[in-house]
Amino acid sequence: MSQDRQHWTHAIAGCTAGLASVLLLHPLDVVKTRLQVQDGSISVYPAYRGTMHALSSIVRHESWRALYAGLSPALLGAGLSWGIYFAAYDNAKARWQKASGAPLGAPLHLLSAAEAGCIVCLITNPIWGGAEALKAVPYTGFVNAAKQIAKDEGWKGFYRGLGPSLLMVSHGAIQFMVYEELKSAAMRAGRGHLSGQRDKMHALSSIDISAIGAVSKLAASLTTYPTQVLRTRLQQRLDADRARQYAGAWSTFKVTVRKEGLPGLYRGLAPHVLRVMPQSAITFLVYEQVLQLLQAFVPPSPVSTHADGLV
Repeated sequence: MSQDRQHWTHAIAGCTAGLASVLLLHPLDVVKTRLQVQDGSISVYPAYRGTMHALSSIVRHESWRALYAGLSPALLGAGLSWGIYFAAYDNAKARWQKASGAPLGAPLHLLSAAEAGCIVCLITNPIWGGAEALKAVPYTGFVNAAKQIAKDEGWKGFYRGLGPSLLMVSHGAIQFMVYEELKSAAMRAGRGHLSGQRDKMHALSSIDISAIGAVSKLAASLTTYPTQVLRTRLQQRLDADRARQYAGAWSTFKVTVRKEGLPGLYRGLAPHVLRVMPQSAITFLVYEQVLQLLQAFVPPSPVSTHADGLV
């Protein structure tokens, strides 16, 4: 099998996994966004005291459909993001391994992840910007949001928040380091549930790997969450009635810390954590199952991210 076909199996598996996780956990993402943009300025939405209060208030005042605001662009964004990411990541690993002629270590794994993350950011930022706006601003739909953003801000409006998004590439790097270290430790200890034939490193089951993936996602989220808050606030519509306007990433950081203190950089953290940990497990499980199905028909190449992906 050609290397290009191998990359496509990872793209298809990643895309499928991303779609599944969004469908199951989108309401928590809506709540997270509402809490992130709750900065004390004038808003069309009530003030939320926390995750459960936000959920109940949204359903009570706007109906359960509001919990799925922005679902279409989120599905599009997740499918493209994970598909492009896994394909780019697998391609980068193959290229670096060919150049080095040896198994990749942590530095080149990190570089491969960073490369894939940058590619994903540049391609999908306009989609995620529209999705974030729909979850926090009352547009009538994704097309309406895109037209309004283009009218009010021009093409640059679709790339608001790109700076923090690129900084979020570090999120993937941190997650990958933690994931690899935990996975290696578990394999060396031989504590995984064996799946198929026992090998020298004691194969880990999907349950083991999913748990490791969830923990690695938690570690990366706690470390990089402030950049998500900055990105979300930058991507909000510049309404005239908003008491607080944000001109750039650094300006947003200074205004947030001055007005809200350091806790302002962690608004919406609880629903985010509640979402990303099961999301990581779900994404990884679906990715593994689809990848195994595809590789049953298409044998893996010598360089493979099977059971080695970043979720």
